[in-house]
Amino acid sequence: MARVVIGLSGGVDSSVAAWLLKEQGHEVIGLFMVNWHDTTGTLEGDCPWHDDRVFAELVARRLDIPLHVVDLSAEYRRRVVDYMFAEYERGRTPNPDVLCNREIKFDVFLKEALKLGAEYVATGHYCRKETVSVDGRPVCRLLAGSDPNKDQSYFLCQLSQEQLRRALFPVGDLLKPEVRRIAAEQQLATARRKDSQGICFVGKVDLPVFLQQKLASKRGNVHEIKAGWPKYGRTAADDDLAALAEPWRYTVRDGKKIGEHNGAHFYTIGQRKGLGIGGRKEPLFVLATDVAENVIYVGEGDSHPGLYRRALFIRREELHWVDPTRRLTSGGRERFSIRIRYRQPLQAGELILRDEGAYILFDEPQRGIAPGQFAAWYDGDELVGSGVIDR
Repeated sequence: MARVVIGLSGGVDSSVAAWLLKEQGHEVIGLFMVNWHDTTGTLEGDCPWHDDRVFAELVARRLDIPLHVVDLSAEYRRRVVDYMFAEYERGRTPNPDVLCNREIKFDVFLKEALKLGAEYVATGHYCRKETVSVDGRPVCRLLAGSDPNKDQSYFLCQLSQEQLRRALFPVGDLLKPEVRRIAAEQQLATARRKDSQGICFVGKVDLPVFLQQKLASKRGNVHEIKAGWPKYGRTAADDDLAALAEPWRYTVRDGKKIGEHNGAHFYTIGQRKGLGIGGRKEPLFVLATDVAENVIYVGEGDSHPGLYRRALFIRREELHWVDPTRRLTSGGRERFSIRIRYRQPLQAGELILRDEGAYILFDEPQRGIAPGQFAAWYDGDELVGSGVIDR
């Protein structure tokens, strides 16, 4: 059996993961991370980690395992939050949870765990890992969690082989109701605690207020683009990948001004809430943002053609192969199931590698493709690779 350091977050999933590891005979050590102190923009107006730490301590006491506390807030701000601010400032839509796993939980946290003599680190993620032999060498595969409603493999789409090699996911084979049942049976304090929501370690936030810590408000105009905009009628051939992946681009002459906003960098493509413009049969959605000119372009209705595209592009340097044995070379192409945001149902499409990077050509047009998001591609249950959407 091994010495395993588990990230005890104060939630039910990591609590049950710790119990399972003990049941398997491992030497289990709890490690609680303090990653955020600032409460600016948090909807609770309180620092949620205080309560989380109390619950982590109660669980550790119940399981009779040691609990260490480490403050990683400086690294979290530098590696995750500053990146998030910078991406929004550029008019992009980052996913801080993916970054948090790559940069904090399986990097900085891993190093802290190794100081405690850990052979493995464990988390409460709903995903699975299997190790197979390829040409006589071990390869770790990242698999979707058994609970389709809770699968969190997408959040781990940037992990490396070295990070996966050290990782254990004890609840990955369980359904959420089973996890709750085990927690109740073992009288763990977290059994009925609600799942955390919002940004990893920060909690639920009012995003514009949160971003205003570094990004200034700036009044600008909202222009509406009608569904009959002439360029929507032009279609590119399937082999013209660059044209299919090109975002819709507008100027103020393409639509009428219908309102004002407080800063284009506070909005993301596909966003519905926060526009403050009513009186329509159908809701308005953000079609595009221009942070240079500080203009937002919107369209009415969920079926507006400006919300949909057939393809996206990922720069070569942003491609990441979780399973390096599946790496494609330039000119290669392969069909995968793809998602561009957490909880999005998998979409059928083809990954096509060119010298400049990768194109993903979807069978059906996709809604709300936004630069900065992560696209992840799957073969069955296996998450094969991912990349940051460039356009």
